[in-house]
Amino acid sequence: MERPNAWKQYDENAVRALEEAAKGYKDYITRGKTERECAALGVEMARAAGYRSLEEVIAGGKGVQCGDKIYQVQMNKAVMLFHMGKRPLEEGMNIVGAHIDSPRIDLKQNPFYEDADIAYGDTHYYGGIKKYQWVARALAIHGVAVKKDGAKVNIVVGEDESDPVVGISDLLIHLSQEQMVKKASEVIGGEDLDVMLCGRPLKGEEKEPVKAMLLSLMKDKYGLEEEDMLSAELELVPAGPARDYGLDRSMILGYGHDDRVCAYAELRAMMNLPQAPEYTCCCLLADKEEIGSVGATGMQAMYFENAVAEILNKCGKGENIYLRRCLANSRMLSCDVSAGFDPLFASAFEKKNAAFLGRGVCYNKFTGSRGKSGSNDANAEFLGRIRKVMDDNKVCWQTAELGRVDLGGGGTIAYICALYGMEVVDSGVPVLSMHAPQEIISKADLYEAIKAYTAFLTDMGPAK
Repeated sequence: MERPNAWKQYDENAVRALEEAAKGYKDYITRGKTERECAALGVEMARAAGYRSLEEVIAGGKGVQCGDKIYQVQMNKAVMLFHMGKRPLEEGMNIVGAHIDSPRIDLKQNPFYEDADIAYGDTHYYGGIKKYQWVARALAIHGVAVKKDGAKVNIVVGEDESDPVVGISDLLIHLSQEQMVKKASEVIGGEDLDVMLCGRPLKGEEKEPVKAMLLSLMKDKYGLEEEDMLSAELELVPAGPARDYGLDRSMILGYGHDDRVCAYAELRAMMNLPQAPEYTCCCLLADKEEIGSVGATGMQAMYFENAVAEILNKCGKGENIYLRRCLANSRMLSCDVSAGFDPLFASAFEKKNAAFLGRGVCYNKFTGSRGKSGSNDANAEFLGRIRKVMDDNKVCWQTAELGRVDLGGGGTIAYICALYGMEVVDSGVPVLSMHAPQEIISKADLYEAIKAYTAFLTDMGPAK
């Protein structure tokens, strides 16, 4: 069954709405290149739409009512939004969940050294990357450094037109005969991804004068000492804004579509809700998915469960049984991107079960690898109800698997949330060049994802 191309169905009004969504999204991923920045942007959107922090709600003393809008932040790296509905929470929520971390290169805690009159930063890559893609390109530095007194310094270098950029050098083709016969996974080693930071010696310094110049710049601009890197989180990401892609401007080229395109679509969907939805609606923006959803800000942590327990307590239902019922009765879209079919690499896909750019939001009944290992395999009854909601709301959608059966695979946060017993299926936007420094999506798929998530939050209900 071939799904129709969404572009063929758009009138002028739809195209205007699509371009408006694309403009907002390009701004979002241009400004949000780290999980911290995306979390802050999510809170900014939420507060502008009338959301209050969970801490404010708890301190206020009043109960929680239908129509209340609540958000909670976890360590500045994960965000949850709740829009309270008419039905009791123990009847379950409609949840959309994405992750806001993306593959990147991190500076190590003891990063700086000098060699051959160049000051370098030692790095450790984060998530699944093709290391050779990150050399010989302009990179920006984003992140925070925290001093011993608790003062936090935000750092962004390389995004303003007047800023310098940094980068990782590559071996010239004239001397690369040995390099060129290596496997792609070995062309650049993990310890060879050191970033060039400075090349000018500081006058009067005899020992490592170029590194001294680097430390002097850090001190002058940010008030930071070298030791402050021990409590810093600095990420190297592609420099520059997201841009229209293709001569027809039908696509977007940018860093971090995986999975910020789904995160943005979720946020927009939450802003589209009626004042009093039937069921409480929830948006999850989690961290650490690219490295297994671990740590205190990953989906395996209990901050989501704790936030729901706090809200239930404000509803006068603090007993644990209400929390268990709420989570087990919930319905969720695990919103993560899918591999878009690339005709230049057609052999990696099974075309009948692949996602195509421009054909709408994608549903993956299962992810995992090979024999569905590590997968959340959604139940058919849930998918049947989703089909009805999508079609009733005139959403363009498609289904897919993540490449050929024995070739590889991937995972999402779906299996973690499914542990509560809730119904979960993966849903996202098809992406080309996934996990590369610059990825590609269709504007149509972003637009359909916003429509799909709005429809799910508004109209989805339990099995009858």
